[in-house]
Amino acid sequence: MAELKSDEVVFIGSGAIATSLGNILAKNGVQVMLISIEDEVVQRINEAHINPKYFNSFRLNPALKASADKSVLKTAGIIFLAIPSNAVVDYVKTNVEFINPKAVIVNLAKGFGSNSAIIPDCLSKILDNPIVSMKGPSFAREILNDQPTAFTIASVDQSTFIIFEKLFEKSTIYLDFTTDIRGVEYASILKNIYAIIIGIVDASFDSPNLRSMVLSKAINEMRNLMIGFGGQSQTIFNYCGFGDFSLTALNDLSRNRTLGLLIGKGFFSQDISQKVVLEGRIAVNIFYERLKSKDISEQEYPLLRELYKVFNTSYDIGKFVGNILKIHKPY
Repeated sequence: MAELKSDEVVFIGSGAIATSLGNILAKNGVQVMLISIEDEVVQRINEAHINPKYFNSFRLNPALKASADKSVLKTAGIIFLAIPSNAVVDYVKTNVEFINPKAVIVNLAKGFGSNSAIIPDCLSKILDNPIVSMKGPSFAREILNDQPTAFTIASVDQSTFIIFEKLFEKSTIYLDFTTDIRGVEYASILKNIYAIIIGIVDASFDSPNLRSMVLSKAINEMRNLMIGFGGQSQTIFNYCGFGDFSLTALNDLSRNRTLGLLIGKGFFSQDISQKVVLEGRIAVNIFYERLKSKDISEQEYPLLRELYKVFNTSYDIGKFVGNILKIHKPY
């Protein structure tokens, strides 16, 4: 296991989550480098200490640095993957020569890798490095503003946990730990799907009773699917589970909840879906096709089945809530 050193933390990506977590670590005395493909972003972070694309009015810690030079990965002890899920595997494949074989690789992306496999499974075929999943209820702007924020760290090697305890000590980041990488990855994907469903419900009815009912159905269906794909039941109660789901489903800063609201109000179009990377929209079809191939009864995932119909059939969205309320399967 790589020993943590203050000058070994690199984020692949310079987006909102990379910038906010990188800034937290820089304030905590860690020397952090963000890798960006955008020269303006690199220059503005290094010289003006702002990220012009995401936090143009927020002054970053001067210790936070950015670079377009991938060679910094060669000496990194911890590498955070902070790019969209659909780009992670290809990026690692293309740049594997730069990655320190002793580095701890941390997946922050919430989505599938290639061929509908979870990202750690894909990465383990490319790298021999220890691979960690880090997921939780974490809006980047809240992190940047020093709001207490929680993540689940998942690793098959429990000795890895102490690295992250030390890395985030004296910061506003709080952690819990599990060896259930599969459960953490699937929970982080499923929560996007069910956040869309909650958005549709809230667009149709402003009812706390109804919202709570559907939340209960959703969390149970998420748990059952997570277990069905090799995760552990208790993971749903980690920060990556109910915590991340509630954040994504109930806050209007969430893109997937917003997608649900647009659908429920009748404003959704394929054009919107194509222009914005919406992990939940992509994951619906992947999950549905995988469930069909496993010959699992549709009674095990009635909410997901109904959302699949929304995206893939000529669907009367006005009937969505009524259709899911007809579901009486006990969990």
